[in-house]
Amino acid sequence: MTELADEIREVAAQYPESRSAILPALRLAQEHHDGWLPPEAFEEVGVALGLTPAYCESVASFYDMLHLRPGVRCGETTEDGEITLRAVECLGGCGWPTIVAVDDYHRRDVQAADVPAILEELRGG
Repeated sequence: MTELADEIREVAAQYPESRSAILPALRLAQEHHDGWLPPEAFEEVGVALGLTPAYCESVASFYDMLHLRPGVRCGETTEDGEITLRAVECLGGCGWPTIVAVDDYHRRDVQAADVPAILEELRGG
């Protein structure tokens, strides 16, 4: 048994049915996986609670406190304190799709696939 599975089973023992521990179990798994829930987390939680990974993922997808992707959400800062994500009303770029401000520089037509390269650039990579 893994350490995470042991922790989940310990929490589940406090409930009349093990599936009732799904939220605390997912929170523990999220902590174990550095703040998000990769696919293997749903398998781990499912095995520990006797549930399917699909059921675990369906519960996790409902709650915004559980993260299905790594990264930060609006208003959050990365653990190293280097990057903060903010949503703003207007950057004055109505004529272009998806304007992103990085420090004092504005980028036009940013796609989701561009984000990893922008983050690497910010981190000096």
